[in-house]
Amino acid sequence: MGQPLATLWFDGRSPRGRPVRLRIDGDELVLEPLDEAADGPPRRYPMRRVRWPERRTHGQRQTELPDDSLIQHADAPEWDAWWAAHGLRESWVVGWQQSWRATAWAVIGAIAVLLASWFWGVPVASQFVAQRLPLALDERLGTDSLAQLDRGLLKPTRLDEARRQAIERRWRAFVDSAHPEGDAPTWRLAFRHAPDLGPNALALPGGQIIVTDELVELLHDRPDALTGVLAHELGHVRHRDGLDMLVRASLLSAIVGVVFGDASTFIATVPATLLTQSYSRDVERRADAYAAERLHRAGLSPAVMVTLFERLAAVRQKEGERGGVLPIALASHPADEDRIRYFREWTPER
Repeated sequence: MGQPLATLWFDGRSPRGRPVRLRIDGDELVLEPLDEAADGPPRRYPMRRVRWPERRTHGQRQTELPDDSLIQHADAPEWDAWWAAHGLRESWVVGWQQSWRATAWAVIGAIAVLLASWFWGVPVASQFVAQRLPLALDERLGTDSLAQLDRGLLKPTRLDEARRQAIERRWRAFVDSAHPEGDAPTWRLAFRHAPDLGPNALALPGGQIIVTDELVELLHDRPDALTGVLAHELGHVRHRDGLDMLVRASLLSAIVGVVFGDASTFIATVPATLLTQSYSRDVERRADAYAAERLHRAGLSPAVMVTLFERLAAVRQKEGERGGVLPIALASHPADEDRIRYFREWTPER
């Protein structure tokens, strides 16, 4: 049996430590007061209920006892030697914490889990959640997002009412023709002047489809191409891609919060999320396929979309690749060349 250890005991009521002697008797830790005020028998605590300190390179050793009192020992090496002399062993968790190899493997494992969650787990989870949230939530998010965007990047449209009504009538007729079963998703066109964004369109949750004046002007002589752009955005509405993106951003922010700290403010910036997150390549292709199939149903050639990409390329070249800031359907992956080929060569069998 190892030698007793002189140390300090704090009873939880007084800030002053009392000198005591520790010894181990079978499966009990025995605490014997050494000061003049000592009275009564030694205190005994079951070993299994004592919260022993973890071994650290620096600092004192502090042991919590079942009665909420504690032992503090300033000489860490002395404590560790007394601990070892009694044959006490640390848990495997503490052993892993003290091992640089185990720590390295734990870091590698954590990074692997984070990467797997980032690239596979979050997309699958966000799609699952987004498809099961009530439609009323989509509408609320879309309305609030549009209101916030109107206070920032978007300005009132400069298109006259007659022109806007003509575009909306043409679009409504297309939607009815492209959805003979009457299963078209709910939509609302929102025309906005957005010089900082350039020719763009964006589908918000709830069916709000923002159309910039710049896009209307870009395709002023090709209304079928404008219809194709809106059909692409309607595809995002159909698949609730905007809500999926927001759910994904929320999940990613939760991961960031776990790893780096509080990220609660990220979720409060829904419009910023919509403006800075681009859809994945697979999501864009799905929206392209939706647009091509609906154009075909309405008796229009999907090849009308080629004009869009050719004119966007000309705009980017003219502006020195400045372009807009929205990484959405009109400015994101897949590459324009691939999409031109897709719409030009599309057939109903695809």
